[in-house]
Amino acid sequence: MDTSRSWWSTSPGRIRDRGKGARRRTGARALLAGLALMGATVPAGAGPPAIAAHRGGARLWPENSLTAFRGAIGLGVDLVELDVHQTRDGEVVVIHDPTLDRTTTGHGTVRDFAWTELGAVTIRGTADERLPRLAEVLALLRPSSVGLLLEIKSAPGGGRYPGVEERVLALLHAAQMTDRTYVMAFDWAILERLRALSSTVRLTGLLAYQGAAWLGGVEAIASRIRALGGNDLGIERTLLSPEAVRAAHQAGLTIGVWTVNDTEALRHALSAGVDYVTTDQPDVALRLRAAPP
Repeated sequence: MDTSRSWWSTSPGRIRDRGKGARRRTGARALLAGLALMGATVPAGAGPPAIAAHRGGARLWPENSLTAFRGAIGLGVDLVELDVHQTRDGEVVVIHDPTLDRTTTGHGTVRDFAWTELGAVTIRGTADERLPRLAEVLALLRPSSVGLLLEIKSAPGGGRYPGVEERVLALLHAAQMTDRTYVMAFDWAILERLRALSSTVRLTGLLAYQGAAWLGGVEAIASRIRALGGNDLGIERTLLSPEAVRAAHQAGLTIGVWTVNDTEALRHALSAGVDYVTTDQPDVALRLRAAPP
């Protein structure tokens, strides 16, 4: 999720952008996380929100790395969040940007490389970690009870990667992770394709501030996402309000907020009635959630 890069078209049918810890949960917290992952409506105030580690916890470890996902699982988060792009030969790779330059030692656009050509590319801030494939992250998550927020990114210049929805669904099925995953996108064409391929996959429509202004506010968007067959609404932190939470729940959606890092903003989000909070600082969020009121 990246508000600096996100934009929405004005078309109603399309949004673009371009274990161990789990056993410590209280019964109420585990129930809330379970309801959210099942796609059920969780009324505001039903319990403490789930904590999602944004890109694995981007202020704690190199983002979207296996190191980050291992660390997040070890912290006891409820969910991890990640982003995927597709290589030239159809490998689904976990990386936020469409290009390699910011987060790796490589240069160029992910889709211009075959997977084998990325063998020499390592993630900045690690000794020698390669970009993880989605299959590797799913294998890491599977033995735990941690859920997944998986954002399918648009290809450079907008539009969908050919066949990416089919590949993501096949990987989730093979890893037996479908029931613990929400697949997210800003682009409604991606969500529409996913729903056409699967009647059961849980879908999240992502909404940034500019998109809400263009398309009539959170209430209008929540209704459209529900009509599209979506289950969940993920909103930028600037859109968080009692009205937004109520609109999502009344539309039959769960709702999460991203990306909340400031301590006071985290306190506010944790008490706002959302179903999950996505943060680069899951350690802080977990501590605040566990603190007495």
